[in-house]
Amino acid sequence: MTSVSSSTSSASTTSSTTSSASSVTTTGTTTSTSLDWSELITAAVNAKLAQATTIETTITNNEAKVSAYQTLQTDLSTLYSGLSSLATSVVNSLATNAFATRAATISSTGDVSASSALSMSVGNGAATGDHTLTISQIATAQKVVGTTQSSQTDELGYSGTFSLGLEGGSTADIAVTSTMSLQDIVDAINAQTSTTNVQASIVQVSSGSYEMVLTGTEDAADITYSSASGDDILNKLGVTDSSGAFTGVLQEAQAAEFSLDGISMTRDTNDITDVLTGVTFNLIQATPDGATLNISIEADTSQVESAVETFVTNYNTFRDAVMAQQATDSDGTASSSAVLFGDGTMRDIMDALQNALNSTVGGLTMADLGLSFNENNELELDSSTLTEILSTNLSGVATLLSAQTKTSSSRLSVVNTGTSPQSFTLDLTVDSDGNLASAAVDGDSSLFTVSGTTIIGNAGTAYAGMAFSYSGTTSQSITVTSTSGIATQLYQIAKTYSSSTGALQTLITNLQDRDNELQQKVDDIESAASAYQTQLQTQYANYQAAIESANNTLTYLKALLNSSSSD
Repeated sequence: MTSVSSSTSSASTTSSTTSSASSVTTTGTTTSTSLDWSELITAAVNAKLAQATTIETTITNNEAKVSAYQTLQTDLSTLYSGLSSLATSVVNSLATNAFATRAATISSTGDVSASSALSMSVGNGAATGDHTLTISQIATAQKVVGTTQSSQTDELGYSGTFSLGLEGGSTADIAVTSTMSLQDIVDAINAQTSTTNVQASIVQVSSGSYEMVLTGTEDAADITYSSASGDDILNKLGVTDSSGAFTGVLQEAQAAEFSLDGISMTRDTNDITDVLTGVTFNLIQATPDGATLNISIEADTSQVESAVETFVTNYNTFRDAVMAQQATDSDGTASSSAVLFGDGTMRDIMDALQNALNSTVGGLTMADLGLSFNENNELELDSSTLTEILSTNLSGVATLLSAQTKTSSSRLSVVNTGTSPQSFTLDLTVDSDGNLASAAVDGDSSLFTVSGTTIIGNAGTAYAGMAFSYSGTTSQSITVTSTSGIATQLYQIAKTYSSSTGALQTLITNLQDRDNELQQKVDDIESAASAYQTQLQTQYANYQAAIESANNTLTYLKALLNSSSSD
């Protein structure tokens, strides 16, 4: 706001005139009253600025509302993000939802430690079930050793080139000069390991006794060697005999041999990834006769429990933010901090969330999960109830919480439901070569992208996130039916309201636009007031000058009259 300061005062003069037969004398006082110019200007300008003060109060109130809306928006965003792992429940290797996560346990029968013989990892969507594993032998790489050398650093005096590698793999030539030591040769071999898959090392057997060891870095493959020119280096070091055969084989190359559920198999590695989809076995040691490893692969329900706990926390955080905007003082009126008191959009969001929470899906309700409202209307979770139902009715929990999508044909399998599942008829067109050409809904083929046998809902459409696989060879129309569980409903509500195009953002944008307009009005008023202040200061300065001029004239006239009287 503009502040004004200005003051001017005028002098006070006295005149006297005497009248007689020969002269006229007049006595009286003329006064230029002291004026508080600053007070006059300030009052006038502040009258102009009063409207700006009122508008600025409105702007401040709007900013408080914007902040409150943004808090709700942020809390809703956190809420839907936390629900994403519960909103869908499709089980496949690509799924990332809580229902697709898997856990494996390993126990043993007989004289073997399960953890000493096997480790494993299980990916999302792996088939659940129990399996029995026995390991006859683990895969090993060939390892050979040379004869004793007296020093690892002395020059050997050998000069030649040899080729090294693994059977069936790439080889590299290793050049040795007469000045190289045993350590130098080891370094030269290891410099080519990325090509040869052969590593070299030196073992100190005793003081002054060193042996070079060559080891393959891949299992079930023999080391290959040939002397190309000059000295036969590995023969000189006692690694090979005159025929080129290795003289000291510390470990034979062999494949892994094991049996899963009675089916015998062999692999060239101990990291088995191609027996059960999504499961990796890491074979560590062979199991003794009569001993078995017992494997159980199950849904990792701890992930579901964690997601539900996160939901309860996030829901209560949002609810607390809403309740803060409904606070009242002791007299029953809205609290000064409750800037959204009675807000319709906020009420609509809470109603929508509570309606979803009170849904019955598949014959179950949130109470079956151990969820309830306490005396403060906050969500509470009975963890023991949740754990129990997850162990006895996991599929029911998945139906209650997540999106479920089914098709009317076994030829169309669901890869992903997305978090906004739809029910519709999918018209599939197959060309003359039996290849899937297009997928359309109500004649619109732009809604889905076809890639081979995969059908993916396009981003920005109602079908975004949905994906299918088609194994048919003819054109047909297939009905897709979807239902939304509680978590899916809550996810959609929270995401819709908190999105950049949602109702909350619309309210925020409108308030911010209105504040911009009001601020422009304030700027205009203050600019006009500033100009008015300048005008008044000039005008009052002129008044003061006029008064001072009049006083000077009066003084002159007084002197003139007094002079005339004395004559």
